[in-house]
Amino acid sequence: MLEIDHLTRRFGDLLALDELSFAVEPGQMFGFVGSNGAGKTTTMRIVMGVDDATAGQVRWRGEVLDSDRRERFGYMPEERGLYPKTPSVRQLTYLARLHGIDRASAAATAGELLERFGLGDRAREPLEQLSLGNQQRVQLAAALIHDPVLLVLDEPFSGLDPVGVDALSEVLLERAAAGVPVVFSSHQLELVERLCDAVAIIDGGRLVAAGNVEELRRERQRPTLQVEVEGAPGWEDALAGVQVLRRDGATSVLALTDGSDDQQVLAAAQRAGHVRHFGWVRPSLAELYREAITRPDPADAAVAP
Repeated sequence: MLEIDHLTRRFGDLLALDELSFAVEPGQMFGFVGSNGAGKTTTMRIVMGVDDATAGQVRWRGEVLDSDRRERFGYMPEERGLYPKTPSVRQLTYLARLHGIDRASAAATAGELLERFGLGDRAREPLEQLSLGNQQRVQLAAALIHDPVLLVLDEPFSGLDPVGVDALSEVLLERAAAGVPVVFSSHQLELVERLCDAVAIIDGGRLVAAGNVEELRRERQRPTLQVEVEGAPGWEDALAGVQVLRRDGATSVLALTDGSDDQQVLAAAQRAGHVRHFGWVRPSLAELYREAITRPDPADAAVAP
C-alpha cells in the first residue's frame, strides 16, 4: 500500500500541498485529478524523491520511503526525459541495465515492450523520428522496463490517439490485475471514470474528495431524476422538496432534497401528462469533480467572521 500522510509542501509563501492524505491499495487503479496547479505533479515528485516535503510522510508497505524502495517504482514524469537521438530499444535496454538486469534479459524485455506498444518495427529508429504519441509509448515502456512494484504516471494519456489510449489502458489494467498499484493523473475524467477503482480530487493542494466513484456519488450528489412528460411544461414547478436543475423541451432534470419521495414525483408527472421517461441520473465523474471543487471548505467556514 502507498500512503500519503498529511503531506505539506511550501515554496516560499506558496502553499502547494496542504496536509494531503490518501492511500492506494495493492492492485488498485487510482486516478489523481485536479486542475492545473492543484498539486498533482508536486505530490508525485515527492513520492518519487524528486522533491522534498515540508511536512508529512510517504510510506510504502508501512515503511517510510527511501531511495532503495523507490528504485522498484516505475515513474513517468510530466517532463518527458528520454534521449531524442537514441533508438528506443537502446534506451530501454540501458535503463533496464541501470536497474541491475543482465544485458540479454534487458534487451529481450525492451523488445517485448516495444512490440506490445506496436513499435517493434521502429525499435532502432532515433526517438525523435517517432510521432509524439509513439514517443509517449516509449516513455511508458521506460517506466515498465524493470517490472515495478508501483506505477506513478503523470498525464500518461496526454497526446495519445484512441488506439494508443486503448493499448496503454490494457497494459495498466494488466499490471493492476497482477497486484501493482497504479497511480495516474489525467484531465480526461471520462477515462479516469472508466479505468479507475478509486480517485482523489485535489484543489489548491487540499484533498476535497476521495473514494471510488460510486461512493462519491452516494456522498456528494443529491438524488437526481430525469423525467420526460409530453405536453405539460412547468408541471414540476409546484412540487415540494424538488429543485429543477435544468429543462430541455419536455425533459426535466430534478434534484430531490432529503425526505422527498420519487414516487410522489412520478405520480405528479402522470397526472400532468404522458410520461415517456422516468429514471435516476448517475452523475459522471466530471459532475462530481465540479461539485467537489466548488463546495465551500468547512475549515474556511469555521473561521469566517
